[in-house]
Amino acid sequence: MRALGIDPVHDTRRTFDGLLEAMSRPGTVHAVPAPADHAVVATLVDHEVTLATDDETVRAALSDQGRLQRAPFGEADIVHAREHLDWDVQDCRRGSLTEPSDGATVVYRVETLDDDAGDGTTLSLSGPGVDGTAMLSVALPETELSALAAAQSDYPRGVDAIFATEDRVAALPRSVTLEVV
Repeated sequence: MRALGIDPVHDTRRTFDGLLEAMSRPGTVHAVPAPADHAVVATLVDHEVTLATDDETVRAALSDQGRLQRAPFGEADIVHAREHLDWDVQDCRRGSLTEPSDGATVVYRVETLDDDAGDGTTLSLSGPGVDGTAMLSVALPETELSALAAAQSDYPRGVDAIFATEDRVAALPRSVTLEVV
């Protein structure tokens, strides 16, 4: 059964592989099935993972499959955010010192994403998986990316962020240090 137009075997495997590469090499951009934000959600969410989203298409598709466990964004395992954010990423679950993996994963749907200086807000990245420093340009307001940097500033606590365009993803695990350039 295809949730969100995503093949449950082939597309989710390709998406998982892309996410693994993106998380392992923060700031790099990887191709995944389109639409990328739906592919990421379909890959990560099952009946045990809570989700907060304002996307009715996502909610209906996952609910039809018995995979939707809704939660408020401040309590959700996965937060799916489209362009306009009505909440502060710093209010997402950030885990604890003993269980940092309890932090949320935020999936941002963005218009543009570039692994260099581009049309969006540019981030400078350093930390595990980054060779020296890397640049990532994301079409999100500087205020949102500054809030994300603050949410990740208490390592090992923090949130993991995944940015998704139509058919590409980049990821910033909570272990990465980011600065808005």
